[in-house]
Amino acid sequence: MLVTVSRKAHFNAAHRLNNPELSEAENAEIFGLCNNEFYHGHNYELIVSVRGEIDPKTGYVVDMKWLKDLIKKEVEDRYDHKNLNLQTEDFKNLNPTAEYIAVVIWERLRKHIPNSLTLKVTLYETPRNFVEVGE
Repeated sequence: MLVTVSRKAHFNAAHRLNNPELSEAENAEIFGLCNNEFYHGHNYELIVSVRGEIDPKTGYVVDMKWLKDLIKKEVEDRYDHKNLNLQTEDFKNLNPTAEYIAVVIWERLRKHIPNSLTLKVTLYETPRNFVEVGE
């Protein structure tokens, strides 16, 4: 039987949605207020879900303390209270949309999750806007 376990996390970050290949007018039209040259911030909510068989030895799909520590290292320590455009390597050349942020987080975590388990990342940019990435 497959079981999904999930861990919720939180980080605050600023960003600016901007495509340098477009004109200022095009960026303003596409990204609106999110193109503010002085940036803007979000209180991101993250749900990381891992799905797989329960290990009969431990009774876990995955150790939740291990998952908590992984999220802290790969996400919270990296992005919390940062300007994603200016202070992170991940978004120096990648427009930090919610979609790309979720994909980058998924890629960072996937490297550490055993292949026998599936991974889904749900990122809430606002209480009503969220993105899901994963298997």
